Amino acid sequence: MTKQKCILIGVPMDCGKRRQGCLMGPDAYRTAGLASTIRDLGYAAEDRGNVDPGEFAPDTNDGKLHALNETIAWTRNLKEAAQVAMAEGLPIFMGGDHALSLGTVAGVAAHAARQDRPQFVLWLDAHPDYHTPDTTDSGNLHGTPLGYLTGRGAFDGFPEVEVKVPTGNVAMIGLRSVDAPEREAIQATDIQVADMRAIDENGIAAPLRKFLERVEAAGGMLHVSLDVDFLDPAIAPAVGTTVPGGATMREAHLAMEMLHDSGLVTSLDLVELNPFLDERGRTASLMVELTASLLGRRVFDRPTRSYS
Repeated sequence: MTKQKCILIGVPMDCGKRRQGCLMGPDAYRTAGLASTIRDLGYAAEDRGNVDPGEFAPDTNDGKLHALNETIAWTRNLKEAAQVAMAEGLPIFMGGDHALSLGTVAGVAAHAARQDRPQFVLWLDAHPDYHTPDTTDSGNLHGTPLGYLTGRGAFDGFPEVEVKVPTGNVAMIGLRSVDAPEREAIQATDIQVADMRAIDENGIAAPLRKFLERVEAAGGMLHVSLDVDFLDPAIAPAVGTTVPGGATMREAHLAMEMLHDSGLVTSLDLVELNPFLDERGRTASLMVELTASLLGRRVFDRPTRSYS
């Protein structure tokens, strides 16, 4: 991966679901040394502080959807922030809940279109987040980004997605919590899916390599959206949507190392970190270490950490 400027953008977004705490995520990444870790790897790192949603009509939450107006406002501002950052370096969006990807991916895809390149998305998550406002039972909009970005269903009030991500340009790896309507909808598409059973049977390298080969062949730009719950909660407890049986330490680092080797990553989300649920900062530190692997830190360069 070419050494370039990494642009850190804090997104203290905490409206995509009802359990609070993700607004503290950006500062947890800063405290865990994300910027200094990036600089140690030879990159420039510019922390641009936090984005905010701007003004929006207060949400009454008396309907099906939780914090709809606030989420729309975040989406609008993040879309703009992502486009600006993409023109200047490799943006790393420090979340914040996964609803932030409604805006970040819409922005990076718009930038890719201006470069006449296709946008690809790697979704590392226990959940597919392929719902729409009409199909979600929970009303939590952090479960809808890929529905929005691929043009599935109506998202009334949200900014128009001028450049939709084709479903064939999406890979979901690490799934293990998928409801029936999402499963049926995904199976009707050409989204590449590798759930944890497939990873157990074949490893994580094979499906990831297959996807990266497609990105490279198309000359695509690759956005990686890394959710804390992609990881097993035994090693990453700081998430409100814990699902047992997630990626191990080595599986996660291998994925990041392969992403670095590919040289294809152009933007990154770090989402759903809830420091209120963490244990002595271990999850924030692990997410920083995974980012370092994505940026080129090798296994034998990694220092041993103690949590005692």
